[in-house]
Amino acid sequence: MSKSRVSSTRHSSRESSYVGDVIRFAGLSLGGGKADKACLALIEYYPKHHKVFLAKIFERIKSDEDVSADIKIHEILEQYHGMIHTIALDSPWRLPNCLQCLQKCPGYESCEEPHIRWMWDYTREKNEGKKPKKLFTPYTQRAVELHLASQLEEPFHIPNAMGANAAPMLARAAFILRRLELPAIEVYPRLSVWRIGNSLHVLKSQLRSHKHAATGEDSRRGILKELSEHNVAFVYDQDRRLMVENNHAFEAFICAITAFLEYMGQTEPRPRNFPKSEDWISFPKEKISWKF
Repeated sequence: MSKSRVSSTRHSSRESSYVGDVIRFAGLSLGGGKADKACLALIEYYPKHHKVFLAKIFERIKSDEDVSADIKIHEILEQYHGMIHTIALDSPWRLPNCLQCLQKCPGYESCEEPHIRWMWDYTREKNEGKKPKKLFTPYTQRAVELHLASQLEEPFHIPNAMGANAAPMLARAAFILRRLELPAIEVYPRLSVWRIGNSLHVLKSQLRSHKHAATGEDSRRGILKELSEHNVAFVYDQDRRLMVENNHAFEAFICAITAFLEYMGQTEPRPRNFPKSEDWISFPKEKISWKF
């Protein structure tokens, strides 16, 4: 792929002197349904030496007159065909189960599908004693969005998969992944940042503001500093500067780190009573073991 097709940060000095297997993880921040803000991060894990490196960041992957940003993402990933263990995206790529159902629909008030029953049980429990009572919409929401809004150490209100903001990203992610023979996981970067930062004792104020227009750069700088000082991953200075300036690049990196943590068994499993047919979002455990 010619350099004119996509912008990336490259370092000729990055040819590794390590001997032995390397395991790669990709993180993709789409940055909106049609926005030219997509970033892709590639990290490498060397098990023999217990080291993690941010290998490359491809930033602001844009469409041009004849070539879409989507095909450019494919071209980047094809360079590593067969060499990427998992790709982590900051978006869902499957419709809510309710929209995929082939049964004759009785309405979700009478539906006996497991995920609908789970949503009713969840909603009735949360609405107990509340007025007005809020009803779920299974054609826009998924069980995981309800679960993460109230079952963790603090609420994480994830945009509904078919909500106005998330639906274009879902469509784009589905389009990109349909041609990739690559295991994929979904990540909610804000939750991953929260769990990773807490495990490294980053100030909660920094973790809550990593996307803010006014304070985001200082927040991302502080988080990356702690990641470096705790030897979580080696990041080159120019990539650190890029992630401080560009939140999508930072979140692509967080997605890739979450994929690595999933590989290491450091992400939360599905709850036992969670419907098996429903999508799950990968996010780190509260207490992460950084002993690789």
